[in-house]
Amino acid sequence: MAHQRTHPPAQSSLRRWASRETTGGALLIGAAVVALVWANSPWRSAYETLSHLVVGPRSLHLDLDLAHWAADGLLAVFFLTVGLELKREIVVGSLRDPRRAAVPVVAAVGGMLAPAAIYVGVLAVAGDPAARSGWAIPTATDIAFALAVLAIFGRGLPVAIRTFLLTLAVVDDLLAILVIAVFYTDTVSVGMLALAVVAVAAFAALARSPYAHPWLLAPLAVIAWGFMHASGVHATIAGVLLGLSVPARPVNGELDDRAHRYEQAVRPWSAIAALPLFAFFSAGVTLVGGDGSTSPLAQAVVPAVVLGLVVGKITGILGSVVLVTRWSRLRLPEGIGVRDLVPVGVLAGIGFTVSLLIAELSFTDGATAAGAKIAVLAGTTISAVAAAVLLRWDSRKARRADMNDDGVPDAPQPTVGEVTETSA
Repeated sequence: MAHQRTHPPAQSSLRRWASRETTGGALLIGAAVVALVWANSPWRSAYETLSHLVVGPRSLHLDLDLAHWAADGLLAVFFLTVGLELKREIVVGSLRDPRRAAVPVVAAVGGMLAPAAIYVGVLAVAGDPAARSGWAIPTATDIAFALAVLAIFGRGLPVAIRTFLLTLAVVDDLLAILVIAVFYTDTVSVGMLALAVVAVAAFAALARSPYAHPWLLAPLAVIAWGFMHASGVHATIAGVLLGLSVPARPVNGELDDRAHRYEQAVRPWSAIAALPLFAFFSAGVTLVGGDGSTSPLAQAVVPAVVLGLVVGKITGILGSVVLVTRWSRLRLPEGIGVRDLVPVGVLAGIGFTVSLLIAELSFTDGATAAGAKIAVLAGTTISAVAAAVLLRWDSRKARRADMNDDGVPDAPQPTVGEVTETSA
């Protein structure tokens, strides 16, 4: 990873295609649709058989079925990219300046508290307190999916909106990771956790040295993941820690920082393999109780999750930003107005990946877990469609000279479409 490499034209084209935000979003949707159709077809038993196919060495306690390999293993690749992105945002990006980062951070916190409150409130009204363990399901935002919708339908809007959404989503994911580690870990093996930390520390030292190479880093990453899995803490946490350990400034005389290069190397695999396969094995929920059981659609978690994602996200984000900008000196970033927060808040209701993961961790009852997953898919679909409409509405409206009302005219900046095309 530390070495600069040249790629053949065909390989470079493939990497550019895989790195596009629209590619990842399309593959996520496609995988989820295929799984949902298959799980509700006459051949649903084949899907169940495939999902529960066990592979892996029993001696290492890694004899997991494919569904668990997707959630615990492949999703760790996605969280590695989250960790790398978070490290760059903290060191050289939008989270480096506390004043600049304050408003999207507040928005992220508000965008988690409101959905959780709505979820708990709906369950209280429905008289199903047993399902309160899933309170964190509607609090997550899917970075890849949300940015894909913005890239397609937000063309012409200032790039500051994308930066705001990215910062909000990264902080959202960091908080979701902490929630998973704290609230969805039953028992912890301190010894295994310590070994995982040692492996991460060794990875960090190697990642900063002149000798960093994929053939050395990859085994250490797998070892760290294995110890984290054995500790009882969700194994995806290892991916985040590994990403955070990579330097986000150039070292050893290199021109580009390694966090950026590693992210560019890993992101295509996350977009075209890890996330779609996780979606395929997680989204395949049978909508009807074929064995005489209650339909997942009848579960109280369905309206709780849907309302949390669709109503809670925009309410929490818009409300918290309006309060903090009205009652403090903090202002929205240059080029962004309060009206832009409406599509941003709806975009944040695209939960998908992390929401599906938390749904799996929240319930042991199959019907409740299935209902939660269906609700995540429904809430994500509603949010994505509504966000697309609102983004087009926002892009067609004239923009004022001082959108963030800080008394200083906004400087010209590139648009979402221009940045997307340049990065692709």
